Amino acid sequence: MDNVYIMDHPLIQHKLSILRDKNTGTNEFRKLTEEIAVLMGYEALRDLPLEDVEVETPIEKCKTPMIAGKKLAVVPILRAGLGMTNGILVLVPTAKVGHIGLYRDPKTHEPVEYYCKLPSPIELRTIVVTDPMLATGGSAVDAIKLIKEHGGKKIKFMCMIAAPEGVERLHREHPDVQIYVGHVDRCLNENAYICPGLGDAGDRIFGTK
Repeated sequence: MDNVYIMDHPLIQHKLSILRDKNTGTNEFRKLTEEIAVLMGYEALRDLPLEDVEVETPIEKCKTPMIAGKKLAVVPILRAGLGMTNGILVLVPTAKVGHIGLYRDPKTHEPVEYYCKLPSPIELRTIVVTDPMLATGGSAVDAIKLIKEHGGKKIKFMCMIAAPEGVERLHREHPDVQIYVGHVDRCLNENAYICPGLGDAGDRIFGTK
C-alpha cells in the first residue's frame, strides 16, 4: 500500500521484542518506547523540507541547510501516545506539542473524544500523530479527522505495533496520511486486542491497571 511504511530495522525489532515480554517492567517499558520513537522518527522525518541559511563557521561564512517553515507538531493520542512524544522531541526539540484525548467505548470498541488542543497555525506544520498501538484503527482515524477539521494538511501517523485490520482501515479512510509501523502483528482478538501484541500500552507505560 502506498504511504504505508513498515520499519524493519534490527534495533527497532529487538526493542519491540523486549516490550512484548510480560516481565518487562514499567521503567524499562517507558524507556524502550521512547527509544523506538527516536528510531522510527528518524525515518519518518526524512522528508522534512529544508532551506539554506547563512552561518559563519570558524573558517568562513557559508550557506547550509536547516529545517524550513513552521517546523513540526507532535500530537499524541492520549494517553499512551505520550510515551512516544519525547522520542520525537529528542530529534526536533523545537517541535510544538498538541494533544488529542480519545477513549475506547468498552462495548462498541469505537473511540469517544474528550479533549483536543492543537498548536497554531496547525495548517503550516508537518504533524506527527503518535499512538503505540493501531488496533481497530478507530482512534487514529478519528484523531486525524479532527486534525484535518482544524486545518492540518501534512500528517504522519506513527505506531509501534499494528493489526492488519487497523492499517487497512486507516489507509482506506486517510490515504493521504503516511503510516509508519514498527511491526504488523497477526490479528485482533474478540476484545479488539492485537495478537500477539504487548498488552495495554498505556497501562504498561504509566504503571496502571
